[in-house]
Amino acid sequence: MLQAYVPLLFLSIFVAANAVGMIAASHLLLRRRPTPTKDTPYESGMPPLGSAHERFSVKFYLVAMLFIVFDIETVFLIPWGAIFFGDQAGGPGMGFLLVEMLVFLAILAVGYVYVWKRGALEWD
Repeated sequence: MLQAYVPLLFLSIFVAANAVGMIAASHLLLRRRPTPTKDTPYESGMPPLGSAHERFSVKFYLVAMLFIVFDIETVFLIPWGAIFFGDQAGGPGMGFLLVEMLVFLAILAVGYVYVWKRGALEWD
């Protein structure tokens, strides 16, 4: 039974060694020559305006967190779509799968309407 995990162990060791090796090689082989131009923030080829340490509004972080939450939640639709619309469409349990996903989408819609009504998506 443990023989089935040997390739996974080798892959994990290879990935870890590759990551450590690439980081070590970049520190050992790279000659760092800092200059004031290299230390300035790069903003699409434009010279930076103001300080790089400006404070952002809490609204910015709220919108960013909401995007991440709704983005991750909608990723759960991909496996459902693959099963529901795949080769096994119409098989046993598809009605339950449809109802389960409709409940999930309803909860997601209620959350979206809630943050919309609270004004979290308004940008001033």
